[in-house]
Amino acid sequence: MVVHLYGMHHPNALRKVITASSLGTLIEWYDFYIFGSLATVIATQFFPKTNPTAALLSTLATFAAGFIVRPFGALVFGRLGDMVGRKYTFLLTLVLMGGSTFAIGLIPNYDSIGFAAPLLVLLLRLIQGLALGGEYGGAATYVAEHAPENRKGYYTSWIQTTATLGLFVSLGVILLTRNLLDKNAAKSIEIFNEWGWRIPFLVSIVLVIVSIYIRLKMQESPLFTELKQTGNTATNPLKESFGKKDNLKMVLLALFGATMGQGVVWYTGQFYAQSFLENVCKIDFEQSRTILIWAILFATPLFIVFGHWSDKVGRKWIMLSGMLLAVCTYHYLFKELLYLAETNGITTIIANKTTRTVTGITYWKMVAIVFILIGYVTMVYGPIAAFLVEMFPTRIRYTSMSLPYHIGNGVFGGLTPFIATLLTTVYTENKLAGLWYPISIASLCFVIGAFYINSKKTAQ
Repeated sequence: MVVHLYGMHHPNALRKVITASSLGTLIEWYDFYIFGSLATVIATQFFPKTNPTAALLSTLATFAAGFIVRPFGALVFGRLGDMVGRKYTFLLTLVLMGGSTFAIGLIPNYDSIGFAAPLLVLLLRLIQGLALGGEYGGAATYVAEHAPENRKGYYTSWIQTTATLGLFVSLGVILLTRNLLDKNAAKSIEIFNEWGWRIPFLVSIVLVIVSIYIRLKMQESPLFTELKQTGNTATNPLKESFGKKDNLKMVLLALFGATMGQGVVWYTGQFYAQSFLENVCKIDFEQSRTILIWAILFATPLFIVFGHWSDKVGRKWIMLSGMLLAVCTYHYLFKELLYLAETNGITTIIANKTTRTVTGITYWKMVAIVFILIGYVTMVYGPIAAFLVEMFPTRIRYTSMSLPYHIGNGVFGGLTPFIATLLTTVYTENKLAGLWYPISIASLCFVIGAFYINSKKTAQ
């Protein structure tokens, strides 16, 4: 077979595949999440300053718009990937993502061009969402089609780390930029909020160029190459994926029994946790980011642990256990974060804005709580790529797995920060009201997944 001649299972070849795929995907996640990491700053740049809460909600809605269009990107690029190939498709998504991120860093603010500013930002976020809709499915499929059958969970889990690491890098670049702008802390914040926030967007172009160079040297997926040489590639991947009853059933099960719950756990554990620390607990901007950075640093290896473990015990119950733990403990964990901030935080009020800082054991208790939240993320997310790849045949895999993934993550998951923040503004007396949304979605997904998804592998 062509795949064996290619040497797809050779350790060196696999390492190169994982490195090239992961680096590009990490950069795309960095590009996508730099916007969310700077939501409070962007709100003051591209929206009217008369109502800060409305500006923040508008920014989060713009952030969410990028998620909502991800399923459309999955359809467009998934079809392209199943017809033309994995390599060139996710090379194209990288170019679109990098170009859009760079352009956001160049847009004049609201004071300069009025409502044209938020409209341009929205347009570029939509392009980013379309690009990301095609990137993940391609990268996960590409790695899985190089990996041995009994180690798909382990090898694809490296791709799973890239989303969290992309957030980690975005937070790191933001803090580094702020600290390098001026030795005086107050002055550096002022400069950063005025124009320094553009730097993380602009420097991404360098990372993208490096990744494009690496990806140009990659070979096409061996399984897809074999399909192409034997003339068995799909002529209409969309029709095959969603027009056939059996395959459509698997797409719906993947969405409502896995990716929907996985998506809300992912965005609650990382993005809503960050928003909650800053906007509800009132933790200082920089400190809220360092808490998240430490938690991510400690938790990231667990993606590999749960991915590897899923090769031995199966994917389903690891993912569902993560959802169940989240449902049962979210209320307590977020309540504890709020309690620590309110009882042990040092409060400062500047220009009617309350800010708190925490020190010593309180700081590390907060890190530990966020670590647990991200631990749930690693349980639901570590095995998901292998789980989805194994559900669908090679000829329509890119299309079939991309759509449920990006609806589950892009729509249900991506809307989490916006809906959760909106709930806290409606139910102002209940600071934990934002948790109703992820708990409800994760509970429903757990029930559907437990009863209707076969725990055995479904690879074809």
